[in-house]
Amino acid sequence: MTFRARLFAALLAAVALPLVLLALGVRREMTRRLAADDDRRVASLLAVLRDDLATRSGAAGRRLAALRERMAGDNELRATIAAPGVSASGGSPVERRYLLDWAGDAMRLTGLAMLRVQDSAGTILSSGHFRNEYDRVEPALPRLLAARHDSVVLVRARTADAPVLALARVDSVRIGGRAFSLVGGLPLDSAGLARLGAEGDLAVRLVLPDADSAALRTGRTVADLPIPFVDLTAGAAQVDPPASPSVSAPDRAGIDAAVAHLAVIQAPGALAALGRSVDAWALVALALSGAVAVLAAAWLAARVSRPLRQLADQTSTLDLDRLDAEFASDRPDEIGDLSRLLGEMTARLRQSTARLREVERRAAMGDVARQVNHDVKNGLTPIRHVLRHLAQVARDEPASLARVFEERKATLEASVAYLETLARNYARLSPRLDREPCDLNAVVRQVVRDASARPEGARVDAARAVELRTVLADDLPRVAADEVVLRRIAENLVTNAIESLDGQSANEGTGPCVTVSTAIATGDRAPAPIRLVVADTGRGMTRAELEHAFDDFYTTKPDGTGLGLSIVRRLVQDLGGTLRIETEPGAGSRVTVELPPGRPLGA
Repeated sequence: MTFRARLFAALLAAVALPLVLLALGVRREMTRRLAADDDRRVASLLAVLRDDLATRSGAAGRRLAALRERMAGDNELRATIAAPGVSASGGSPVERRYLLDWAGDAMRLTGLAMLRVQDSAGTILSSGHFRNEYDRVEPALPRLLAARHDSVVLVRARTADAPVLALARVDSVRIGGRAFSLVGGLPLDSAGLARLGAEGDLAVRLVLPDADSAALRTGRTVADLPIPFVDLTAGAAQVDPPASPSVSAPDRAGIDAAVAHLAVIQAPGALAALGRSVDAWALVALALSGAVAVLAAAWLAARVSRPLRQLADQTSTLDLDRLDAEFASDRPDEIGDLSRLLGEMTARLRQSTARLREVERRAAMGDVARQVNHDVKNGLTPIRHVLRHLAQVARDEPASLARVFEERKATLEASVAYLETLARNYARLSPRLDREPCDLNAVVRQVVRDASARPEGARVDAARAVELRTVLADDLPRVAADEVVLRRIAENLVTNAIESLDGQSANEGTGPCVTVSTAIATGDRAPAPIRLVVADTGRGMTRAELEHAFDDFYTTKPDGTGLGLSIVRRLVQDLGGTLRIETEPGAGSRVTVELPPGRPLGA
């Protein structure tokens, strides 16, 4: 992410987060307060509904009490119903009509919505709301109302036109020693109840047990007032058990009362519309703030990124060969401080680079000097051995000195020629590889002969009592190499092997031994490489020593240079070959060199 993008994101977050938190906080507080206000309004409306129902039920009870007094003073009615076995279908026509019409006249006089006169057995003697109910036996309703004389009970009764809902009460009167029940009720004014909740977004709806739940889908029910409900239009006047804990089921009167509800409905969308309005304003504020943040970020990014880009362009031109860039600045701010710091760092880099180059030059000269010393010592070693041998012969066998000199003369000439070639190569600082087919077996014989005290038979170093053995393959193909380089490789490996045997003594042919062998490598490679193996029975190397065996100047010998194996590895790589070492502490080492073949001998 670029600096400009990070700056945009930071400013946008700095502006947007407070606005989002403010919008969320305002909406949450608004919702909480509106919900609390709705709870207060709903509780108040429920209290009004309870009072209204109680008032209507009490008014129905008072009107039934008045009818009870009227019945007690109506001599004609008393004479009609006091006789034993009286019924609406018995007696004279005049008495029967008076009894059937009495409830209707009394209902209209008192304003009741329903009125029944029933005897103690539950037989309906007169019905004001539905005249044809006479002589039906329905004792359950009076008993239920009597058991709930202080509570509100909603009754749905049939009429000649349509069912009516009434808040029913019951009263009783004794005439001629017989008990009669007056069951009546005032109509439930649904329109009046709806007007109670007409204020604001609240509405009151009457929900009967058999009502379709779709009637409530136009709003959210926030509260309801349960009312025991009896349906007289269902035939048996029995419905499902109540769902509210305020109504017992079954009732002690022997009838099951269902539950109707006065539901307080909150109109949908009021709070949601307010929330959407708050969200809209919050989004507008967020958009404006985001635009301001983007413009401010663009301005700040331009102010900051332009000088930084210039510094980056200047810095990109720096390297160790070009440290002449100038970072002078007169800006008083942090960018000016950075420019001046880069200028000081560049100056220090110029000084450090000069010192580093001088150190590298000296180190390179030291490396060359060490390598020259190492190679010259390898060339002088055969000469030293020949001179020692000649001195021993002159002392012990003076007469054979000329013969021995002729025998060893070739070694002296080969060593001198080797040193002359080294001198020419180091004069060019980098040895030139003249690749041509070389006889590896001849090179090995010469190296072993130079490293030995005797020219023929078993090769034994007289000074160190080290046995040198050769196992050379017949018809070995020539090696594509420089003969001087090939000799340097063999001499370094044989010298290292002999030096690793210091401190060991010969013991009946089982003492210190170095074996040099040549062979054609086996495997799937074509053409097969030529293999040179130098193995010794010396002390071997540990794993830690093997890991550093090819490092320059790493040695475990008091007078070693640490260049032998590193020189061998570089020379083998120059010839396109491979080098590997197998070693184990106390069991000696085995160095294997594989070189690309040239053409066979005699080709």
